[in-house]
Amino acid sequence: MSAKNVSGPNGKKPASAATNLIAGGGAGMMEALACHPLDTIKVRMQLSRRARAPGTKPRGFLKTGSEIIKRETPLGLYKGLGAVLTGIVPKMAIRFTSYEWYKQMLAGKDGSVSGQATFMAGLAAGVTEAVAVVTPMEVVKIRLQAQHHSMADPLDVPKYRNAAHALYTVVKEEGIAALYRGVSLTALRQGSNQAVNFTAYTEFRAALQNWQGTHDLPSWQTAFIGLVSGAMGPLSNAPIDTIKTRLQKTPAEAGETAIGRIVKIGSDMWKQEGTRSFYKGITPRIMRVAPGQAVTFTVYEYLKGVLERGREMMEGGRYEE
Repeated sequence: MSAKNVSGPNGKKPASAATNLIAGGGAGMMEALACHPLDTIKVRMQLSRRARAPGTKPRGFLKTGSEIIKRETPLGLYKGLGAVLTGIVPKMAIRFTSYEWYKQMLAGKDGSVSGQATFMAGLAAGVTEAVAVVTPMEVVKIRLQAQHHSMADPLDVPKYRNAAHALYTVVKEEGIAALYRGVSLTALRQGSNQAVNFTAYTEFRAALQNWQGTHDLPSWQTAFIGLVSGAMGPLSNAPIDTIKTRLQKTPAEAGETAIGRIVKIGSDMWKQEGTRSFYKGITPRIMRVAPGQAVTFTVYEYLKGVLERGREMMEGGRYEE
């Protein structure tokens, strides 16, 4: 991959931390609202331990989704959304800000950023967001999504009532370390996701910019390359995500180590459910992550442009004074 003399995803001056906070947070909120039902379906499919009988078809994402709606109402698809929305602003701010920081640190003396540097910056940004925000957020989210209760029945009281209550209960019963259960797998998943995502997005964007002779791409092109780049990560790390989901769903038993639980979960899946079990939920995950990245990059680029134009106008006004 060739080196590029660019500083940000759009080839312009890197955005400030405040811009990344607002643009990244806004993009993340839109992505969560649009795609969370698919994430809930993905989690339910990954947690399903049913071995498929010979001659029967596996339960797909449409059947899983319809069962959730039938038994738990359509609101059941939004279980865990509070946890996601609480963490999405710092998550996206950390992702874009740390990505820019790592990329500048890895840039050549002339300011050029190679494809390898872009990959490593995305990897480091994914690990950073996983440790800082994503792991605790996903532990809470998965506990909420795993509950099979109807949100329309006031007498059907679940163990975890909402994100705040789930957080409190997990810490009280299992200790604060429980919030970081699966942090190694989450860091590996997020790191590989963002490494592939940012590299593909940057390469596709640069190709379109060079072909059209402009840094400013229309929103539909940004959405399309975000969609394509977003689909690549889940295909590369589906087994990691499935094991991570099962690890975070249940409390650890006394004397068990993290690596021991990971090996046991993977071994049990292999023996009891077969190779296909490692890819449970891959369809809704791609359907969630790919359009999610399309929404994220499109909204991020739009809000970033608005904020930067506003900043330039304010600075121009100060100069005129």
